Amino acid sequence: MHTACVVGTGLIGTSIALALTGRGVTTYLIDRDPDSVRIAAALGAGVPGPPPAPVDVAVIAVPPSEVARTIADHQKAELAQVYTDVSSVKALVHAECLALGCDTTGLVGGHPMAGGERSGPLTARADLFQDRHWILTPTPESRESALNRVLELVSLCGAVPVLLPPADHDRAVALVSHLPHLMASLTAARLVDGEEYAVRLAGRGMRDVTRTAAGDAGLWTDILAANAAALGPLLAELGRDLTTAARALARLTEDVPEQHTAALAELTGVLRRGSAGRARIAAPHGPAGADRHKVLSIAVGGPQRQLERLLGDVAEARVDLEGMVLPEAPAVPDATDGAVELWVARDVARPLTDALRDRGWAVR
Repeated sequence: MHTACVVGTGLIGTSIALALTGRGVTTYLIDRDPDSVRIAAALGAGVPGPPPAPVDVAVIAVPPSEVARTIADHQKAELAQVYTDVSSVKALVHAECLALGCDTTGLVGGHPMAGGERSGPLTARADLFQDRHWILTPTPESRESALNRVLELVSLCGAVPVLLPPADHDRAVALVSHLPHLMASLTAARLVDGEEYAVRLAGRGMRDVTRTAAGDAGLWTDILAANAAALGPLLAELGRDLTTAARALARLTEDVPEQHTAALAELTGVLRRGSAGRARIAAPHGPAGADRHKVLSIAVGGPQRQLERLLGDVAEARVDLEGMVLPEAPAVPDATDGAVELWVARDVARPLTDALRDRGWAVR
């Protein structure tokens, strides 16, 4: 790949452009907002477009409702040889491309599983996709050469490709992305009418649960509407669990002791299912967690207080540990020999490594 064009210079588009430019790909930038293009270019993301000749690949980084029309327009203008997009909805977008008569032989849908609450080029960074999943949704009509070109794009951005049919993609992201965002927004909305003293008590738990609610409401309306078919059944399931929990809590407020045992059992059942679901994505050991975590090996020797100092330094770095493996118990009491393994999420592995090295630890 020698040339590329990114259409849409928001967070995702500009981050892709930064990654490609950093790998020596001549990258052109197009956006209907000229200021956005100017900012992205000033950040070093590429050259304001359009390109003088068709590029190797065009990345369409616009909202889902605009993807098909954008591809159709740029295919008519012969912007590129191969096209991909970054929309978080795939089946509807592909159907719209077919309806508009797009050439789908040179089109491979894509969705990098990375982002942030803030939007715009100023939030972009070249390493946004490093070690993150990037879903590709080729269809039977997609040329093998087109898929290979987009796989090269994913590789240049440092991401890990995952191939799925469009419908399977939409069901997956409805579960792990779209439903959580909607629930974060619904939970955060409760804060609007909350008592001021209560809102002031909000701590990390509430902030973590509602973090994604800060996203662009217009963009997320577009995303959720485009994936309504996959999201609807999940909301129905969630609604049944909410009804169960609400009914159990209501029965616990009634002065009917014989109902309390059954109500507590129902409530416990809902919470246990939640614990079981969380365990599927949180376990740091084994195949289920291997692709989401990094292991830092830190040499710790001498007295037990060395371990205490290490954990104190981790706490100061404000990083949550997913797990820890201690060396075998030393022969001398109150001593620590060997290396401690810290399991952390991939996106905090590098910051924690740097913080610990700054404090004098040998980290591998």
